[in-house]
Formats: sequence, structure tokens, C-alpha cells
Amino acid sequence: MKLLLIEDEKFLANEIVTFITREGFVCEAAYDYNSALLKLNLHEYDCAIVDITLPGGSGLELIEQIKKISKETGIIIISAKNSLSDKLTGLNLGADDYLTKPFHLAELNARIQSVLRRRKFDGDSKIVFEEIVVISDKREVRINDVLLDLTRKEYDFLLYFISNEGKVLTKEAIAEHIWGDIADSFDSLDFVYSQIKNLRKKMIEAGCKDYLKSVYGVGYKFTNQ
Repeated sequence: MKLLLIEDEKFLANEIVTFITREGFVCEAAYDYNSALLKLNLHEYDCAIVDITLPGGSGLELIEQIKKISKETGIIIISAKNSLSDKLTGLNLGADDYLTKPFHLAELNARIQSVLRRRKFDGDSKIVFEEIVVISDKREVRINDVLLDLTRKEYDFLLYFISNEGKVLTKEAIAEHIWGDIADSFDSLDFVYSQIKNLRKKMIEAGCKDYLKSVYGVGYKFTNQ
């Protein structure tokens, strides 16, 4: 899952990005209103973590922009102001949660997990697709009740495919979602094919049907059709 942190305190931002990345997410940072808006217009994110007070504009105004750009993006407000007015305004604009600074990073992680489950999988940490069962809070995948030995990236690929069932995903979109901004610097996307080939092989060997379909000249689609 891919996150955008919008926070002007760089020390705190770096601390959050480091922690969230260790938890298995791709997390990018923006430190002001304008750079955040640019990223939101160029890339897709599963969740945005937004500080209310930002250089160049209001975090509340940014939430309005996020809802216009992508209604599917989850939003968590983080703010040093424990203001009921700000909280109600943010939630009424479409934010999913509000967290007052200072907070424990583990609590932020729990809030992110909760928002993503509600947004992507109806709040359930157990995701079922045919014979595939994903336990998202444990990062486990079972096929016909057999635990699959997946690398972190293979797990991320599978979860991305399942959450976009039936959609045609380009190699560029897949690379950007899994690796974030650094995907723009890659000379070739052949490694996307290699990762998918390894994932498909492990799943089929575990007795899974082949749901990963190549769309010639475009990318891939995950479907049982």
C-alpha cells in the first residue's frame, strides 16, 4: 500500500516515514501545500496523512482537493491542535480519522491499517479471493490453507492485484505503487515481470488457479473470469 505524508516538520516527517516503511508500506513525504498537491495530481495513494497547518496553504483545503482528485484515497489528519472545530471540519470534508500530536507511531500505524481495511476490504483484516486467504495484519497468505512463503514485495504485489481485481494495471502503475517515486528513475521495468513470474509460480505450485492474466502491450489483470 502506498501512502503520502504531508507534514512540514521534517524531523517528525522523517521519523514517521522511516517507521511506516518498516511496517511494510511505501511512504512518500511532502513538506508544504504546493508540493503535496503536485504529488497528489501526479500519483495515486491509498492513504494521505495530512497536517492541518502547512506552509503555502491549509491542510483542510488540501483535504478538499484530495477528495476531488481521488475519492478512494483514505485521509488521516494529524494536528498539534486538539480543536473540536478542526476535527469536525476535517471529518465533514471527508477525512477518515483525526490524530492529535504528540502520538505514538504504533497508534498511527494502527489507524492507517484500520482506514485501509475500511477503504479496501470493508474493514476486514481477513481478505478472501477464491482459494486465496490474506491475513493483512499478519502479512500472511494461505492457499487451500497452506501458508505461502512470499517475499515482502511478492506480498505487496498480490495485495495490490486483489484490491484492484478486474482492472488492467500497467507496468508503470504497478512499479510506482510498489516502489514509489524511485520507480521514475528505473531504466527498465523488466523486474516487474520477474516479480510477477515468481509470485505466479509460487501460487500455482500451492494449488492456486492462475488468476494473473497478461494484457498484451499494456500490463496485467487479476481476475477469475
